[in-house]
Amino acid sequence: MVDLKKEIKLSDLLRRPRKTKSSGKSKAAAEARKRQAKKQEIIGLKIGASQLAAARVVNSGRSRQLLQLARSPLEPGIVVAGEVRDIDGLARALDAFFTEHKLPRRGVRLGIGTNRIGVRSLDVEGIDDERQLANAVRFRAHEALSIPIDQAVLDYHVTGETPNEDGGVSRRVLLAAAYQEPIDHYVQAFQAASIELVGIDVEAFALLRAVAPEELSVSGAEPVAVVALALGHDRSTLAISDGTVCDFMRVLEWGGAKLDAAIARELGLTLEEAAELKLDVSLDEPSADGDDVRLARASRAVSRELEALARELIASLQFYQSEPGSLPIADILITGGTSRLPGLQTELERLIRVRITSADPLLLVQADERLAERDDLGSLAIAIGLGMGAV
Repeated sequence: MVDLKKEIKLSDLLRRPRKTKSSGKSKAAAEARKRQAKKQEIIGLKIGASQLAAARVVNSGRSRQLLQLARSPLEPGIVVAGEVRDIDGLARALDAFFTEHKLPRRGVRLGIGTNRIGVRSLDVEGIDDERQLANAVRFRAHEALSIPIDQAVLDYHVTGETPNEDGGVSRRVLLAAAYQEPIDHYVQAFQAASIELVGIDVEAFALLRAVAPEELSVSGAEPVAVVALALGHDRSTLAISDGTVCDFMRVLEWGGAKLDAAIARELGLTLEEAAELKLDVSLDEPSADGDDVRLARASRAVSRELEALARELIASLQFYQSEPGSLPIADILITGGTSRLPGLQTELERLIRVRITSADPLLLVQADERLAERDDLGSLAIAIGLGMGAV
């Protein structure tokens, strides 16, 4: 089985895919080259609606050293719901970001995370030839995913092989697909900024790579699923793994901006004023000497908005658990900038009745004290996962 920390490198997202993709030998050769390489420096880059976040990681065997973290705000409207709306604007922002933070412009891996990405596990029976396997996966993708194949780019990874009753081999394949046009927009912006992309990865995979423990959790005598949730500004990423591969992912159209809007409606504020007030909001028990009336109203508005997130999470978890082979859920690892709101984790735990635990984005990387003490690591978790190479 493929380890979670191994990247499913959607390298074909950087170019128009061929009709048939013979990837077995080339993938094996690529993996061999990676194993032979002494060190690999990767710049993991997450582009959100409100910020750019980067992590510079040196990967050497099973060791990963985090060298640099960087964040900068991104002008609203350039990227919306994970897709580029202003290619030139993004190119300028990337150029300024890499210049300001003195980031290398080579070895950059971008994360993508929208509901226009499909991830599925498939079982392919009795095919040994790699070219035939590629054709079979492409054919099955047409059935398994809602993305029209002529508009999509595909990549897949064989995650397991078991003998079948006929003496052949049944292969478990993890398939990922995305629309070509949104990927092209990112590529154009990077080219205009003179930044070299070496790979494009699914943000859910990067999230799990960063925060999932190396050993699968065990509840009593049975293993439990690894569930990770990153709460962003305009969207959130939910990823569920069996400890080896990502079994389920969903991008929720919910983020901290929803809380800003709820506060603004409640108090008749602008979104900017609401975002500023949100910094003082706490969902913890009110103090004995009474709270500011505006903050109390803002807190109630936030609590109501969290109910919408809870409903989305409950529906997603129930869907996952309705699938064959799903594992029990013991807790949810939570990260992302919005997760820092005081009392949010406790309130969300009450609403969905699943234990919420703060994720550690530095769980599997080495970092000096200066980086480890940053208070914004949650906002950088996916970038860190993108910077982590295969082991």
